[in-house]
Amino acid sequence: MKVYALIGASGTGKSHRSTLLAYREGIEYIIDDGLLIRGNAILAGRSAKRENTKIGAAKRAVFFDQEHAEQVREKIKEIQPESILILGISRRMVELITKRLGIPAPQKYFDIESIATPQEISKALEIREKENRHVIPLPTFAIEKEFPGYLLDPLKSFFIGKSKSSSQTRALEHSIVRPLFSSLGNYYLSENVIEQIAVHVAEEVESVIKAKKTALISNNSGIVISLDLVFKYGQYNLPAVLKEIQKSVKNKLESLTGCQINQVNVVAKRVILQKMSKPKNKNQKYIELQSMKKIKKAPPD
Repeated sequence: MKVYALIGASGTGKSHRSTLLAYREGIEYIIDDGLLIRGNAILAGRSAKRENTKIGAAKRAVFFDQEHAEQVREKIKEIQPESILILGISRRMVELITKRLGIPAPQKYFDIESIATPQEISKALEIREKENRHVIPLPTFAIEKEFPGYLLDPLKSFFIGKSKSSSQTRALEHSIVRPLFSSLGNYYLSENVIEQIAVHVAEEVESVIKAKKTALISNNSGIVISLDLVFKYGQYNLPAVLKEIQKSVKNKLESLTGCQINQVNVVAKRVILQKMSKPKNKNQKYIELQSMKKIKKAPPD
């Protein structure tokens, strides 16, 4: 088994660039923050980013818990990997991980400075400090169960293989999360706050007169919110507008709250022809039309 290590201070972008390094060096498996990863799947372990404290996260990352370490050790024995890349903030940390997992010491070390520019490292540190955003080298669908309510955004990286046989452009998806041990401190959101944000985003759409929440379901897997909308009559594609509102509400809620929004249901409850401010002539009348017909619910994204 060939063991490699990527070394860099916390927040310098190791997780973001680990898949790129593994691809270029032909490394099959990655050990990052308590997880054993191959491709788009978590094979064993528990993420340190799910811990409630930084101390707990540090212990999880070095497999301090016997049961956690045993689970990953057994999986490594089962799959017999040819190569593994271990991420750590120091050589000492990586050596501790290899000892806890019973695998050879790294035969080659990579420093984050060798695969990222000073500007990229500086930007990564700034984002970590200000927003406490952490990257996991897995697509969002692969970690939704691991991080209920804490997913922020998917992040795609594009790069070109260095060899002639892999010179095509390749895309890898990462996931941005806000860990439980957030440096922003503990925070709690009432349903009223989520409702107000959703209503505000919907009512910012020019064709929407009024938005009202009809249901909000919150559980460990995320949030489902339903909205009734009143539209003004006009020349626009109503189904397309409904889908755009779904997308905007979901994106804004996840961006502002850090919560996972599983579904946004929107219903066009009414279409109103608003009366004119002034008649163009004496014979023209004010007209107001209300349609109580419920327009078909737009399908979720």
